[in-house]
Amino acid sequence: MNRNKTILRATILLLFVLVNAGILFGISQIIAYLNTGADKSTMLHLDAKRADYYLPDVTWESVENPGRPLEPANQTRLEQDYLDAWYVRNNALFTGDETGINDHYTSSARVKLKELMAFNQANGIQIETTTLAHHPTLEFYSADGKLAVLTDRKVSGFEKIYTNDTLLQAQAFNADYRVVLLLEDGFWRIRHFERLAARKDSVVPASIPMQAEALEGINYYPQETPWDTFGENFDRELLAKDFRLVTDLNLNCIRVFIGYEDFGKANPKPEKLEKLTQLLDEADKAGLKVMVTLFDFYGNYSLSDNTLTNKHLSGIVNHVKEHPALWGWDVKNEPDLDFESRGKETVLFWLRQSILKLRALDPEHPISIGWSTPEAAVLLEDQVDVVSYHYYRDLSGLSEAHQKLKNQTKKPVVLQEIGYSSYSGIWNGFGIGKTSQDAFYKEFIQLKRRDSINYLSWTLFDFREVPERVVGRFPWRKNKQKYFGIIDQNGVKDEAYYTIKNR
Repeated sequence: MNRNKTILRATILLLFVLVNAGILFGISQIIAYLNTGADKSTMLHLDAKRADYYLPDVTWESVENPGRPLEPANQTRLEQDYLDAWYVRNNALFTGDETGINDHYTSSARVKLKELMAFNQANGIQIETTTLAHHPTLEFYSADGKLAVLTDRKVSGFEKIYTNDTLLQAQAFNADYRVVLLLEDGFWRIRHFERLAARKDSVVPASIPMQAEALEGINYYPQETPWDTFGENFDRELLAKDFRLVTDLNLNCIRVFIGYEDFGKANPKPEKLEKLTQLLDEADKAGLKVMVTLFDFYGNYSLSDNTLTNKHLSGIVNHVKEHPALWGWDVKNEPDLDFESRGKETVLFWLRQSILKLRALDPEHPISIGWSTPEAAVLLEDQVDVVSYHYYRDLSGLSEAHQKLKNQTKKPVVLQEIGYSSYSGIWNGFGIGKTSQDAFYKEFIQLKRRDSINYLSWTLFDFREVPERVVGRFPWRKNKQKYFGIIDQNGVKDEAYYTIKNR
């Protein structure tokens, strides 16, 4: 009997200890949560890191404070919360979504923001905004580390104003702001947000002259890895061999393509950048210049994506802009093909801001856009240094189209892609492809000589495979695309090769 009582007492005591331990653990977890704040991606309803949604450039002009110094860790936290507050505000004014407002604005500040949102909603107004650069100065940091005052100068960005879903105005802005932030529950929240002054847009620098007086080149992919120049099978010795073929053709330039996702989007991969450098090194040894297309297989164009694409630009341009083999920059390949799916004004707006960023990063090399037709090439003519277009029509109309474009601009004009597929299979009626290709280039060379056309042909090699993302899955399109080269799939030089070489 006594033994049973002892066991019962021990069991009750053990249960008491376990229950109290559970209560204490729960309380500690609640305190830890309140002290640290919620996870940012959860708070913003984003299943992504910051690198996937908003990365404006931030340059602190000063963090000097006569009282308490702003420690590096606190500076990083302050910067992160401040930028997230901008992101939340921009998102709220465009979508009406209040997610994150309570976490990034104090009660008084969010009343004003919500009043503005209500006014816009009542009047059918939407404001789509993104900032691209911030230059904060720490004006005050309290001794207890809970109050900070910033002056954020030269906040640059773009905004679009819609009325009842119709675009009313699209413009760049550059302004100064005064911001007061309070540390509450582990978050830096905006207490006061004031626009101080707007700045005038900077003057666009003069156009950069084209580096080659007579540009004659070719679009390049390795034969075994088309549309994947910088992939796992990257071979520097193979590049050197291929570039010797280009110089044997008496050409002076190649055009290569950088895939936006392939290179790491907003954070270019070091190994990809190194491969790009090696390609430029081999081109330089061969006496070739390289035209770099920066945004292959990119198609978003949204204003919210601008900070990410600008980071892509910065990573690539800063890495190779001093290279002697660099001819210049081609922003995007055939962006006009995205007009229907993405909206013409959306695409053009993205191109404008990308050019502004690119010119700020590298004021020394010419900028172009690879338009798919000569008619589209007049778009943004005033923004670029070289007007480029592609031509895959009957040669009988080339001279007229080229001359018409030249009459519409004072900038150099480059025929950036021209070629003829030698495919002669079932989907082409078993035609005489290689003979027709040679005749095409003989006629083109006469036209280019007479009209002084700067050009890059498409392309050096025939390919065994063409990715579906390039032309889709239909065999009549894929097979045609395989045979634009002047060296066949077995490495044999076509008649057109010698026609170009001996022009």
